[in-house]
Amino acid sequence: MSRSTLSLRLTGAKILRDGTLQSRSLVVDKGRISKGPLPEVDLSGYLLLPGIIDMHGDAFERHIAPRPSAPFPLEMGLRATDRDMAANGVTTAWLAQSWSWEGGHRGPDFAEDLFDALDHYRPHAVSDLRIQVRCETHTVDTTDRLLAAVRRHAIDYVVFNNHLDEARQLAREKPDEIMLWAKKSGRTAAQHMAIVNGAIEQETRVPRYLCTLADAFDTLGIRYGSHDDPDADTRERFSLIGARICEFPTARGAAAVAKAVGDCVIMGAPNVVRGGSQAGNIRAANLVAEGLCDVLVSDYHYPALAKAAFRLVDDGLCTLPQAWAMISRTPADIMGLHDRGTLDHGKRADIAIVNEKTHAIEGTISGGRISHLTGIAAQRFFASPTHMKMAAE
Repeated sequence: MSRSTLSLRLTGAKILRDGTLQSRSLVVDKGRISKGPLPEVDLSGYLLLPGIIDMHGDAFERHIAPRPSAPFPLEMGLRATDRDMAANGVTTAWLAQSWSWEGGHRGPDFAEDLFDALDHYRPHAVSDLRIQVRCETHTVDTTDRLLAAVRRHAIDYVVFNNHLDEARQLAREKPDEIMLWAKKSGRTAAQHMAIVNGAIEQETRVPRYLCTLADAFDTLGIRYGSHDDPDADTRERFSLIGARICEFPTARGAAAVAKAVGDCVIMGAPNVVRGGSQAGNIRAANLVAEGLCDVLVSDYHYPALAKAAFRLVDDGLCTLPQAWAMISRTPADIMGLHDRGTLDHGKRADIAIVNEKTHAIEGTISGGRISHLTGIAAQRFFASPTHMKMAAE
């Protein structure tokens, strides 16, 4: 595949720069935001916004296994995921892969297969694809294996979560859902609950396990946090061991504690678009309105990212620069990616080309290469006298 990049001046559009929308041109050259006279593409009627940085997405699971009993080759699923992201303005993304006692697609065996497949696919990707490990707290016996995998695959992001309480509650109140959960992993409900009970027996060893991992992550420079914190006490405990990212808190108290101690709070963009959590947890828009949410992520639906930003604007909760920062500049800052997240000179050329009227993403430039192009925007590019090279060549 050619890694050729664009050398163009994009004119006529409104550009998000220095926290405001400005009418000016934007130069892309050698994969970076640059200066100088170059062949022009007229993008009047469009917004040029920083490429979206998605800190947590698991929609890749549906590309790999559209049905639990119908898995497809991992590289095939990764390629489809990559294109799905690009079509929705995403230029950097973490695939949220579980490391869990559950087994199946959430177990360590599958996780390591995915890590290997992504390493193999990455040179062909049109987006910057990374791994977030969702580490279940009760996987104590996998310490060495997990740390070895993290080192081997240069994984830079881990979150802790604990689904045992959910499993116990479902077993008591909704046994049919336990049956479905078990079926996804190829087990009976009884077999699934036997594994749950075995994981529960690790309870006294969990605190030391988490501290051991936290110490290792600090040494390796890995960012880490927690997922689905149900209350303030849980968030405080995770913060004390260095897990400073609060992902999907299920109640306001957890988010409030996170912000009070300087931790960042991440919520799902689908929650904003749909007007609430599909699981019945706190509304993300409420946290945004209170200043208790820093970042929005795709969760299970990549199109929700851009849609959520415009929804916050339409609802009067944010300006567009503020809302778009939640899916670009702020996640870049949190993850230490100082070469992206804004359209400043010298930064990586990651750009979402958005129709100003419809808010549809008609083009994506990732690292100076076209990763997605459609609609009138595509006609503008191909009308240019300059030969356009697509990222997929």
